[in-house]
Amino acid sequence: METSQMTEDLAVEVEDLWRGYGAREAVRGLGLRVARGGCHGFFGRNGAGKTTTLKCLLNHLRPARGTVRLFGIDPQIDEVGVKSRIGYVPDEVAFYPWMTVRRTLDYAASFRSHWNRDLERELLDVRFELDETFKVSSLSRGMKAQLALICAVCPEPDLLLLDEPTSGLDPVVRREFLETIIGAFQDGGAGDRTVLVSTHLISEFEGLIDAFTVIDGGRSLLALSADDARRSFKRIRLLFDDAPPPIVEPWLLSYEREGRELALAVRDYSLEVEERLRSLKPASLTVENLTLEEIFVVQTRGNGS
Repeated sequence: METSQMTEDLAVEVEDLWRGYGAREAVRGLGLRVARGGCHGFFGRNGAGKTTTLKCLLNHLRPARGTVRLFGIDPQIDEVGVKSRIGYVPDEVAFYPWMTVRRTLDYAASFRSHWNRDLERELLDVRFELDETFKVSSLSRGMKAQLALICAVCPEPDLLLLDEPTSGLDPVVRREFLETIIGAFQDGGAGDRTVLVSTHLISEFEGLIDAFTVIDGGRSLLALSADDARRSFKRIRLLFDDAPPPIVEPWLLSYEREGRELALAVRDYSLEVEERLRSLKPASLTVENLTLEEIFVVQTRGNGS
């Protein structure tokens, strides 16, 4: 088994990853670092390269160039060792349609050295109210997603990989669903369990993630902790007595004018930035945090990919 020299506190480390399909490069020089013990968001538009990256982590696809490590292990060298520590929910869930829910769970458990039956029962009966006598062929897409998550969480792996986990779920229950799964998974791990969730539905993860990476066109655009992002990215609203002045600054991400009012999105907010704007003599100035979704939009808007 080969072990990299990566830092001990990383669950995932990807460096200069390239992977294409024919002439199209889906991932182009991507870097990704996921700290152990937290929930990391992997944010990108559809087609940005998220699923391709996850498949390289799982050794479902082999990189054209670059390195991939999970817990310091190359999945091409020790695939079984890596997968024994991972729970995975793909964007398209598939089960044997003739099996019941009960048989599907027992079948999944047979491949694992550990399976938490108490957690299975809680998720099956209390959280999801999923009837174990139902055949998989009769389940809705949302029910299949619930079943897949039970299969991924009950082995209590070190790393949970979720690829668009709320796809097909009722929007009303998505947030509660995520809190249930992420909470149940991490609460039992004494701070050691890691979640990497790939999604384009950013707003659903507000307050749930500890750090995130924004990917677009197969490249990483931004990687920050959620706390650092809230400190750095701001919406500043200015009201002027007369027509607002034009503003051109390196920290300015977007400029929206409506009458005498400006709404600015800025990065690297500081008191110096605020003082610069106050020097324009606005009648009022307010500062707000950007949401994660707003940060994602201003970072990817106009990105040449």
